[in-house]
Amino acid sequence: MTLHLHRDLDNLHREILALSAVVEDMIDRATLALSERRNELATEVIESDELVDQREVHIEEECLKLLALHQPVAVDLRRIATVLKVNNDLERIADLAVNIAERALSLDKFLEFPIPEKLNRMAKMATTMVRRSLDAFVNLDIQGAREILAADEDVDQMNVEVIVQLQKQIRDNPQLTSPAMHAFSASRHIERIADHATNIAEDVIYLIEGEIVRHRQEDEIE
Repeated sequence: MTLHLHRDLDNLHREILALSAVVEDMIDRATLALSERRNELATEVIESDELVDQREVHIEEECLKLLALHQPVAVDLRRIATVLKVNNDLERIADLAVNIAERALSLDKFLEFPIPEKLNRMAKMATTMVRRSLDAFVNLDIQGAREILAADEDVDQMNVEVIVQLQKQIRDNPQLTSPAMHAFSASRHIERIADHATNIAEDVIYLIEGEIVRHRQEDEIE
């Protein structure tokens, strides 16, 4: 690896870490806005989305520039490809955090509607998955990455349980249909955040071992 490529890769690494810090903060604020009915946090999350979009585009442009200028191979090529993938997942996670914040604002109109406790627990699980997947990326921790893959099934199951609970609330009290649907959407967004955390973990495995594990679990089940 040339000195210039090494320097550019280090700069790229710092930029993706800076983006990940912003996105993690957005998730924290969005989930707090949902669980604690804090509209000011929801508004802050929505306002942060433009910054994430700008940084995501910049990082992608830098990745493409490195590919064109240095024509990297082997592990250097995998490293750039991984940053491209993680960059995309972080932008999607930020969008989902905005969606959760919007649902929090909508639910503020229904103060009598209780946020399901399982929804709050699910949000904490997904947030932890994102944080741990990024830690695995930074530390090249393949064992940590594989643990994220296993945790995704727990979030999926929790999502099912939340939906069942919301359906029961609607049956018992049809007047709560509107807020229950907002909570349903929030649950789905949280589940998708966990999916993107899983994507990042899979990308870490690819970076370290050069092995694409995406969809493998589904194939084994089938």
